[in-house]
Amino acid sequence: MTNPAKFDSHLSPWLTSFLYPLAKYTVMPLYFGRLEVTGQENIPRTGPVIIASNHCSRWDGIIVGFTTGRIATGRDLRYMVSANEMNGLQGWLLRRLGGFPVDTCNPRISSLRHSVDLLREGQMLVIFPEGSISRDKKVHPLKRGLGRIALQVEAEQPGSGLKIVPMSIDYSQPYPNWGCDVKVDIGLPLNVADYNGTSMKKSSQKLTTALETALKQLHEEKATQNSFSIMAA
Repeated sequence: MTNPAKFDSHLSPWLTSFLYPLAKYTVMPLYFGRLEVTGQENIPRTGPVIIASNHCSRWDGIIVGFTTGRIATGRDLRYMVSANEMNGLQGWLLRRLGGFPVDTCNPRISSLRHSVDLLREGQMLVIFPEGSISRDKKVHPLKRGLGRIALQVEAEQPGSGLKIVPMSIDYSQPYPNWGCDVKVDIGLPLNVADYNGTSMKKSSQKLTTALETALKQLHEEKATQNSFSIMAA
């Protein structure tokens, strides 16, 4: 991957310190109903991590942050966000909470390069590999960008220990409104080094297929459950 023009993103220390407790004590308990989270023990507490979640609502970023970020693991998150979701107040907040835009139809090398650099620094990066929001409770074909990013990290930094953690979010309403229940399942991490081969294209396809299978399994397991329970605080 060549060196493109400078691309940067940042975390606002004061905003993250303010908004995470705000979400914990006001937004989550007052807006949402019951919340069930399983598998938080599958999130590595150190080292580079990609959180790979399905994408079914604009609330997903908050749900991912609340269940995998500073409150849950003590780690801050960086977000690769579809460019069309980086507008207005939402975009202003996302940019200061570690988000940076990507054109999901035609990703710029600079945004992919920035993702690789963040992971090489040992950070935790959130990617929604379906590329866009879908409300039909199905896992749609994944974009291959995540696989390319992960394998590029392993190629540049062998033995990095990069893990991909699959995550499934399910709301009781297709357009989550006040009182909506939420289920989150976090699966076992995929070890990127296990998919590294001589051909980037074949390795990326293999890794993408494995991740898509893991996401579908999480989603199917959730579909067999009929009740929500409250997550322990």
